[in-house]
Amino acid sequence: MKMKKVLGSLFVTAIALSACGGGGNSSKGGSGDSGDKGAASEYNYVFKTDIETLDYTFSQRQSNSIHYSNFVDGLYEWDPEGNLVPALAESYEVSEDGLTYTYKIREGVPWVDAEGNEYGADVTANDWVTALKHAVEKKSETLYIVADSIKGLSDYIAGKTDDFSTVGVKAVDDYTLEYTLNAPETYWPSKLTYGILYPINEEFLNEKGDDFGLPEPDSILYNGPFLLASNTAKSSIEYTKNESYWDPDNVNIDSVKLTYNDGSDPDWLYKQYQAGDLTEARVYPNSAGYKDVQAENGDNVNFALPGSSTFNMTFNFNRQAYEHTSKETDKQKEDTQKAIMNLNFRKAFQFAFNKTAYRAQSVGDDGAAAALRNTLVPTDFVTIDGKDFGAVVQEKVQAADAEAFGDINLAQGQDGTYNVDKAKEYFAKAKAELEAEGVEFPIHLDLPEQETAEVLINADKSMKQSVEDALGKENVVIDIQLLNEDAYYAATYQATSSAATDYDISTASGWGPDYMDPSSYLNIYNSHSGDMLTTLGLDADTTLEGEDTGKAAKEALKLSEYDALLDKASAITDDVNKRYDAYADAEAWLVENVIQVPIFASQGVPSVSNVVPFSTAFGYSGLGYDGLGLGRYKYMEVQDEAVSQDQWTKAHDEWSKAREEAAKAE
Repeated sequence: MKMKKVLGSLFVTAIALSACGGGGNSSKGGSGDSGDKGAASEYNYVFKTDIETLDYTFSQRQSNSIHYSNFVDGLYEWDPEGNLVPALAESYEVSEDGLTYTYKIREGVPWVDAEGNEYGADVTANDWVTALKHAVEKKSETLYIVADSIKGLSDYIAGKTDDFSTVGVKAVDDYTLEYTLNAPETYWPSKLTYGILYPINEEFLNEKGDDFGLPEPDSILYNGPFLLASNTAKSSIEYTKNESYWDPDNVNIDSVKLTYNDGSDPDWLYKQYQAGDLTEARVYPNSAGYKDVQAENGDNVNFALPGSSTFNMTFNFNRQAYEHTSKETDKQKEDTQKAIMNLNFRKAFQFAFNKTAYRAQSVGDDGAAAALRNTLVPTDFVTIDGKDFGAVVQEKVQAADAEAFGDINLAQGQDGTYNVDKAKEYFAKAKAELEAEGVEFPIHLDLPEQETAEVLINADKSMKQSVEDALGKENVVIDIQLLNEDAYYAATYQATSSAATDYDISTASGWGPDYMDPSSYLNIYNSHSGDMLTTLGLDADTTLEGEDTGKAAKEALKLSEYDALLDKASAITDDVNKRYDAYADAEAWLVENVIQVPIFASQGVPSVSNVVPFSTAFGYSGLGYDGLGLGRYKYMEVQDEAVSQDQWTKAHDEWSKAREEAAKAE
């Protein structure tokens, strides 16, 4: 069972503001002279989605990981400057062939229960062996991260052997852990921040059995900075500090309280902040209450840096469910599917979609462009011979399809695809092709949305307006389907198979990297094993129990071409530049074929906050600033007044300088 990792909603970036500043100085007092502001010991904010599981070796969903990443530590972690630093591993060595990593485990780190009482066992190397075996038994959603990396693991998963000792993870002794890989991976260390490579105490696991990881405080043991004190669905979640934590100097707050908020009133957050009930508040420049923000905190509104997750719009290439639709006949359903499968139609839609206006509904006109994204992989994620990954992708796209994309600008921070003239041009081509197939217009596209999410609804209306204005309502109509929260999640974010995805187009998904390699993004659409295929209305082979109903769609989309590009890139393990260039070919293919439409990066939103800027962990993958570690509270410092724009700017300058110096030292 594969799940979408990041909830692709404008509201999700309002929920996890604690990481919005990025890194910073980990010493008390922090960057930007925060020591003069007065320190606070509590962090109070909101949550949107209930915890479903605390089994950190199993779950892929951000709505779970933002919690369990506070309760359990792994071998390494990201620090506030974006350095991968030792956590429960004090050090490591790697063999000359790059295949064997040997970790020295920190001694004397106790497992504790939810009350903070020591369980009677320290963390040892065997806990990592136990955890990986458990992940396989539970068919973890995150096995894809390590299945092809660790020697013998894929065979064990497939049942080719039932001897776990053949898998390349070994407790050499109590405090020496060894991983053996199939091939060298320069990005292997960045995988260590992921839950599937976290430890589990074997005795406790056996005691709990199937109850391990339930969304209850006593379902897991803790070795991380915080303990789960209470969890009440759609009400509140509370943490307390782990007094037995191995690194107490970097835990600067004593407690965390998160209160449920359904997002129906965007101004509620700021009102609660002003009342002293929240530590920070996401603010909405287009809301009725923003005038109060300007009057009371106008100089204290700061925009977070864009994150590594990419939120997008996906097409359903094989829609099977029609519980939520405006279509009245089977002919309309068939015509819509034919339109979505037409490449010129998808190009026309992308060119017609004003992403700047869409984003402005959430962050206002002034901040709308800053976090826009035109590719799945952030353009500066890695470099190829000194050139940004995105620049190489752009060259490849322009060369492959000069007519459509010859003048395209794929750089992030601007809308590189909105072009009404091109939208009309490619729609004319699509209409001629589709009418030849008997398609009748207008094409109706169902777009589901939460009925209480005012900001999201406004964004959808913006998309509807730009597309219908460019293509003509007589040609294309976007039908916004307003659903209650449970129905919305069931049809989109929480759909576990293509059969459950109930939409023609959706903005309910996003993806952040698991490790520092382009494959972490691009593998999600592999037609055999992709973790985000469900968002396209397709299924991975590994999830199928019967016939692949999406086989014809996969063939029509020529996803086998994409698979071949991924395979070619994956096979290159001895030259990073050649490897990345090959992955740039795969990203270019996605752009040329408009398989999905990237919209914006995570974060990049305005807030008023008492969190010291750049005092939280920063890392582009795994459990860092973004992705699965979006709500990690280690390192965080809280002051007793709002962060001013001047303080934020000064802290950002210091943080940027520290990152540059760290990069030079590598």
